[in-house]
Amino acid sequence: MGPMIRIEELVKEFKAVRAVDGISFDVGEGEVFGFLGPNGAGKTTTISMICTLIRPTSGRIEVNGVDAVRHPGRVRRMLGIIFQDPSLDERLTAAENIEFQARLYGVRSSEIAPRVKELLELVKLDDRAGSRVKTFSGGMRRRLEVARGLVHSPRVLFLDEPTLGLDLQTRQLIWNHITMLHRIKGMTVFMTTHYIEEAVICDRIAIVDHGRIIALDTPANLIASVGDDIITIETVDTETFADAARARFSVDAAVFDGGVRITAPGGAELIPRLLREIPVPITSVNLSKPTLNDVFIHLTGRSVRDAEIGASDRMREVFRHAPRRRR
Repeated sequence: MGPMIRIEELVKEFKAVRAVDGISFDVGEGEVFGFLGPNGAGKTTTISMICTLIRPTSGRIEVNGVDAVRHPGRVRRMLGIIFQDPSLDERLTAAENIEFQARLYGVRSSEIAPRVKELLELVKLDDRAGSRVKTFSGGMRRRLEVARGLVHSPRVLFLDEPTLGLDLQTRQLIWNHITMLHRIKGMTVFMTTHYIEEAVICDRIAIVDHGRIIALDTPANLIASVGDDIITIETVDTETFADAARARFSVDAAVFDGGVRITAPGGAELIPRLLREIPVPITSVNLSKPTLNDVFIHLTGRSVRDAEIGASDRMREVFRHAPRRRR
């Protein structure tokens, strides 16, 4: 049996800007697969092509063996999609929103009522089935969107930054529901995020930057690729301190966010030597184990947050060159 999703040399260009730059990867059936990277890295554009919302410039997309460009209708019936922007009808009740989606996807009339009841129970909104969505909190709306995306029993559930703008507690609640639904339904889940702590729930992660996949592996293997302890030092002269650390101790020392980031084995033993042997005043020292953000820094030389700042300029270029709709 082949992969549930197969992407080969996928490219999307907006005139002078290449938003997706020749990426290739597979997603296995039942896998939770993640795209991790800053806003503007090409994550949403990739999902939009897989979901047949925009056509690729070149490359191949298959979902369960079906060519997404040649047979978009067949592919859409296999997908459930929860995008960044809310799309619920606030004037309808929770149950009516799901029922409307069911009718759009051609669910049999006899199956709609029990399906709506089941899904509302799954996302713990059964007590609000008759309430209008305009009375719901942000977290409740997100849970309802997840339920609505499952109404036609999709083979693949796409989640594009599903917790964007939500507080930490609500984000955790949303992911608890998503992981529970994945366990119960056994469907393939494809998610994008720039929240480091969310990406670790994935079976595999593709780290994306400037439209390219720069690493693809399990979270554990990606973190192990950094391996060493992370020492973060704030000092009055970061460049001098970094140069001295590299020269004296042969360590990887990078300047970012106004501090020096050193990756080295035995961080606890190294810190006293750094403080003792480098004559530059220190304002703070922190020792930690590597995270996925450290993997991103290791691969790109900047954090996901810093990359987002640079990506904002990139996205302005994309929209500047994108075709404008005539009014």
